[in-house]
Amino acid sequence: MTTIRAQGLVKRFGDNTVLDGVDLEVAEGEVVCVIGPSGSGKSTLLRCLNLLELPTAGRVFLGDEELTAPGCAVDALRRRVGMVFQSFNLFPHRTVLDNVSLAPIAVLGLDKATAHARARELLGRVGLADRAGEYPARLSGGQQQRVAIARALAMEPEAMLFDEVTSALDPELVKDVLGVMRSLAEASMTMAVVTHEMGFAREVADRVIFMDGGVIVEQGDPAQVLEAPRQERTRRFLSLVL
Repeated sequence: MTTIRAQGLVKRFGDNTVLDGVDLEVAEGEVVCVIGPSGSGKSTLLRCLNLLELPTAGRVFLGDEELTAPGCAVDALRRRVGMVFQSFNLFPHRTVLDNVSLAPIAVLGLDKATAHARARELLGRVGLADRAGEYPARLSGGQQQRVAIARALAMEPEAMLFDEVTSALDPELVKDVLGVMRSLAEASMTMAVVTHEMGFAREVADRVIFMDGGVIVEQGDPAQVLEAPRQERTRRFLSLVL
């Protein structure tokens, strides 16, 4: 079953067309990495997939349900897709444990004990079991990003969207965050990942998509796209980043 599907996505900001008729499918259990230069529409595409940005035109489906249909219960469907951003967006006045457990209590209706137990399990999964009582300011950027991933997983999503989650981190902090994402891929989590980490895309992705100018220029197996791209625009981009 296709988990996430977009048909003919168009997004304009005034006279600026950021997405120009993008079609995309991310199948259940598939990891798709989206690469491309700044301003190519990568992050906007991701934000349109769970309607954080409303498409100007086109349709978005989660399973058999259309998020862009009139009267769709968008919030209910959006809970099924977790999203992690470049910025961590943690509550500074709440402990790590509270940051991870707040939404399951408020949105899913879990009791506090159950939510805390689930949060501790997820913090262990991202290597932060010993930091549950800390506040975000006492964590490194990489640790905060791993808390953000645990927070998204606490909603038990069917799929995860990652928007350049390592781009704000110092290089030495990137490895642990990518390690968590790699473990999710190994557990068959459906993932769409906007990234500049070409090594991660090569090792983990089932498919790599190269975007430029609001369109998908090329897509395919990571080895093909990254090592033997068919399009000249892809070759020029990779010559600058590899």
